[in-house]
Amino acid sequence: MILFKLMKNPEISLFFPAFNEEKNILTAVRKAGDVLKAITSRYEIIIVDDGSRDRTGQIADSLAADDPHVSVVHHQSNQGYGAALWSGIQAAKYDWVFFSDADLQFNLEEISKLLQYIQEYKVVIGYRSPRKDSFLRIMNGKGWNFLVRLFFGLKVRDVDCAFKLFDRRLLARLPLQTRGATMSAELMICLMRLGVKWKEVPVTHLPRLAGRPTGAKPSVIIRAFRELFQLYWKGI
Repeated sequence: MILFKLMKNPEISLFFPAFNEEKNILTAVRKAGDVLKAITSRYEIIIVDDGSRDRTGQIADSLAADDPHVSVVHHQSNQGYGAALWSGIQAAKYDWVFFSDADLQFNLEEISKLLQYIQEYKVVIGYRSPRKDSFLRIMNGKGWNFLVRLFFGLKVRDVDCAFKLFDRRLLARLPLQTRGATMSAELMICLMRLGVKWKEVPVTHLPRLAGRPTGAKPSVIIRAFRELFQLYWKGI
């Protein structure tokens, strides 16, 4: 366990957006529970099942039935990554909201690396160091980061890194519009426009060992570009 000087007993809502993660969700939630219990007595774990077609939803419901700290939000159909993030944000009840993907590509113990900064920052975000994905996904990520910086002036090392911590009251102020893969970028752009300062922290990234990523699907990429251009044209 990574140990830092942390705020005493912080209130944490952790959520996982999940789509077809039946091979990972059980381990992800159990690891999250072990980590959070070592940090605080006031926490919740929210699973956002984004219309999974496998057993993700059933496993999530079973976990919630066995643990009062776990709850589930179900989307009847697959709505997109941003929609899952939005549902997680809306469901969160505690002061600090953290999200990560359910694919086990992050070491959840490193939540502590972010929490050590919450007395100074309202937003603490991770960046994958180094990123353990295929060459194509890494190049796509670099290209996406470049476009977001070019169009909006957003200077973030790894805008789509799914290891982010926010003050919940701050999130409530954001007029987020996108529901696809552009949501992470829009969220950070809105914070930048509000003048919010954030801390970036390197976090360990691991290879995906089970399940299939969907971020590189043509339909997901096309939707992301469409949403990004719409944000640019609207002048957010």
